Amino acid sequence: MTTAVRFYDHQPVESSSLTMREEVLAGLRAPQKYCSPKYFYDQLGSELFEKICQQPEYYLTRSEEAILATAMNEIEELAGKNATLVEIGSGASRKVRLLLEHMEISSYLGIDISRDFLLESTAKLAADYPWLEVHAACADFCQRITLPEGLTEGPLVGFFPGSSIGNFSPTEAEDFLTGLHSTLPEGSGLLIGVDLIKDTATLEAAYNDAAGVTAEFNLNLLRHLERELGASLDPERFIHRAVFNSTHHRIEMHLVSTMAQVITVAGETFRFQEGESLHTENSYKYSIDGFQALARRCGFVSRAVWTDRGQNFSVHYLERRG
Repeated sequence: MTTAVRFYDHQPVESSSLTMREEVLAGLRAPQKYCSPKYFYDQLGSELFEKICQQPEYYLTRSEEAILATAMNEIEELAGKNATLVEIGSGASRKVRLLLEHMEISSYLGIDISRDFLLESTAKLAADYPWLEVHAACADFCQRITLPEGLTEGPLVGFFPGSSIGNFSPTEAEDFLTGLHSTLPEGSGLLIGVDLIKDTATLEAAYNDAAGVTAEFNLNLLRHLERELGASLDPERFIHRAVFNSTHHRIEMHLVSTMAQVITVAGETFRFQEGESLHTENSYKYSIDGFQALARRCGFVSRAVWTDRGQNFSVHYLERRG
């Protein structure tokens, strides 16, 4: 029994992966300026996201947790006993506690890009579950990663909650799942949350909460650029906007310039016209059949799928096949 966390500063397989500076500058040079949503997640951004999950409009977390609680016996049967649980984008590791309370899990690996938040959340897990072998890997899961050697000799289950798969474009989602197929051993399970297509009003309300937490979360990306890249800009000159693009079945989040202005990032200047936006996130929504077809193309087969009563959200148990 231990409360220690085995920590890995993990490097992606692809040695050509861009640095934050290179990736941000490439996005700002594009005709439609953009920034990867992974740069939301510094310490403050991770904390704000957890606060978003508590907002009444944000149905995703409540729906997914209700599904997991209802389906736990079936999930346990599919996963098997003494499995190793690998949580991708672990964040506060809140939902995984539902699994730890009801399943026979031998070890846990949390993977997250926010180093300090990862260490904090996995330390809490290790303290609360002293029988559990806890590992933490600081990694960008957008890049293909490898699992630490000797992590498991038994069954392995990947856990990718929160509909984070929706942050990838359809092509990127296929690349991600194909990469995950290469990472996971044959026969591994993948428990994944997927948000469903629904009415525009419900979707837009979820990303425009009345308390303004999502707006603060979005604007914090600019403050992250200030801290990490020495950006010279005024976040107060931008406003949050989130709209549903029905053609592409996605929520789009933008930071919209309220005036003509010039910002500087990593020594390079960029002009914004009034009303011009920085595209910060997409959140794609799926039909159940559409997601299962995507999973099959990537080498996974569906073993089970569950939805909430309102058919707002789905949780899938996939199996990695050769």
